[in-house]
Amino acid sequence: MSEQKRPEPKRLFMETYGCQMNVYDSERMRDVLTPLGYAITEKPDDADLVILNTCHIREKATDKVYSEIGRLRAHKERRAAEGKGMTITIAGCVAQAEGEEIMRRAPEVDLVVGPQAYHKLPELIARASRKMGERLAADFTAQEKFDALPARAPDGVTAFLSIQEGCDKFCTFCVVPYTRGAEYSRPLTDVVAEARALADRGVREITLLGQNVNAYHGVGPRGAASFTELLDALAQVDGIKRIRYTTSHPIEMTDELIAMHGSEAKLMPYLHLPVQSGSDRILKAMNRKHDGAFYRDIITRLRAVRPDIALSTDFIVGFPGEKEREFEETMQLVRDVGFAAAYSFKYSARPGTPAASMLGQVSEEAKTERLNQLLALLSEQQRAFNQAQVERVLPVLVVGNGRKPGQKQGRTPYAQGVHFEDSQAQSGDIVPVRILAATQGSLTGVRQTLTPEAA
Repeated sequence: MSEQKRPEPKRLFMETYGCQMNVYDSERMRDVLTPLGYAITEKPDDADLVILNTCHIREKATDKVYSEIGRLRAHKERRAAEGKGMTITIAGCVAQAEGEEIMRRAPEVDLVVGPQAYHKLPELIARASRKMGERLAADFTAQEKFDALPARAPDGVTAFLSIQEGCDKFCTFCVVPYTRGAEYSRPLTDVVAEARALADRGVREITLLGQNVNAYHGVGPRGAASFTELLDALAQVDGIKRIRYTTSHPIEMTDELIAMHGSEAKLMPYLHLPVQSGSDRILKAMNRKHDGAFYRDIITRLRAVRPDIALSTDFIVGFPGEKEREFEETMQLVRDVGFAAAYSFKYSARPGTPAASMLGQVSEEAKTERLNQLLALLSEQQRAFNQAQVERVLPVLVVGNGRKPGQKQGRTPYAQGVHFEDSQAQSGDIVPVRILAATQGSLTGVRQTLTPEAA
């Protein structure tokens, strides 16, 4: 009896835009689709299924989606002429916010699915791929997706772990409460079980994700569990050596959480804490619920318990009504705090948000000038922070092979990428590395036999 020929794998092309939450969502969509026989391809032109996982936070996000759809149209038409299909799916926050408009304007799109419905992808894709050509705008369901998603399939020794979604803060510039919904925290036991499963698969560093990650309040053994209770439980998981979290909000930096940065060795000395502006008036207009003094006080207390902590942040320049003196207050906050990294953007109006209709919209020229000034200062600080690591011996988590033979790549406790000479270390090891050189973007070094300085 002749052996049956194994069917060709279906090809999946996935493009991810925006934040780490979207990266995590793309990983989970891949996990859902892999059992259906989909294999990742780097080329959209030969894909059976294309997913654009979109982000609605940054400027011109919607225009970018339509531009990508336009490029995909030719590939879809060519494949149709060859008797092959291509299912185009728009996922993520643009899908959530503008799903009906996408379906109206882009007839080549087969499926629009929001961030709460990824667990239904197999069913939705099957329906959208029928010969009748049914096009779908999927219902945006609630948090049952976490229960329905399959076990994780991590690619390496680091992994994202989503613990919280949505936001109740309603910053006036932000679309997250409208695209991701109200805050929802996963049960503590579910998060810990997923962390154990990741550890069993070789993951050594986890980054906890949430739009408001330190506002976590999932169900625990004794009622609602705090974020610090979750961190403590995760620190007990064998195999997990390092814990990070993003994105946090200043008003959720409790005394207990600040103290934990000084007492828990697995909690890395790196914190992403968005401030957005250094002007109290602008912060109030943004509905950030904190002022500059509050933010500076958090930094002072963090550095008291962990003097070497590295800080990163977010800034928006040119918010409606921002004057030159208020922008200078942002520059002064940067000088006062000192950041290891930052993400800075010109304000762009997001449809449906309160700030979009505020008076005093700042000119594009002024926003560009202010952003350039801010980026120059932040780049100087990042270079200085990286340069300060030269000649230090740091514990580096090995994540894979480097760019050259006999070289490895890894990550310092401060989230810096580092390439170093070492032919023996294995992925997942934490090894002491003497830092020999630094650029703004990365470090280089060599394996050291000395005891590393930082845990």
